[in-house]
Amino acid sequence: MRFAERRVVVVGGGAGLGRAIAHGFAKEGATVGVVGRTAETLEATVGDLPGDGHVTATGDVTDADGISAAIAQVAERLGGLDVAVNTAGTFTNGTAAQADPAAVARMLETNVLGTWLAMRAEVPIIEADGGGVIINFSSNIGAHRARPALGAYGASKAAVSAMTRSAALDHIDAGVRICAISPGPSDTTMSIRPGETRADRDARVATQIPAGRVAALDEITEAALYLASDAAAYCVGTDLVIDGGAAA
Repeated sequence: MRFAERRVVVVGGGAGLGRAIAHGFAKEGATVGVVGRTAETLEATVGDLPGDGHVTATGDVTDADGISAAIAQVAERLGGLDVAVNTAGTFTNGTAAQADPAAVARMLETNVLGTWLAMRAEVPIIEADGGGVIINFSSNIGAHRARPALGAYGASKAAVSAMTRSAALDHIDAGVRICAISPGPSDTTMSIRPGETRADRDARVATQIPAGRVAALDEITEAALYLASDAAAYCVGTDLVIDGGAAA
């Protein structure tokens, strides 16, 4: 029970990796607040968490006032914050000549501005509580690896990696330890291309990733639990790549 009596917010906790990470912290004894745009998916997450006292708050990471209010609401209901995990993100592809400008703009707004706005809301609360941990979700595409037709997505995630390192230096003196996780393809719907089945996805990834498979959600969750734990106290600005060897 590494996180007994710890208070955790997961931004983007309504589905996918965010939901798995919320469950992982709750299983380890934390009281968890999940934040996202859709109340129904957030309630579904909280309803499946072990333990008591978990809460939800709706907020869009692209809305500065909305996400700030949602994170503050979670902190108030939990009695403070020790850990924040920012998983909210979106994806679009296409070459520089082909990608839809509106889709790229929405992705940049969510992945880059959204991560920054979440940190902007979380840092003062965690500082006031005497310190804690923030974990941002980047990607192995961007700062660590390039892929055809993923230039805009890679740019958005490279920005998350860069923001994380800079913010880590800005706030470690106040006891806020900030790190990132950069996963490769994971067992979420985002890794399944339009028209693919899960089996199709698995066959495609087997030819692209040295480990021959996508990451299980538990494997990514364990990385988040480690970085948020006291065992990782010397990890400051760490950007942990978990991608089965793709960026090696």
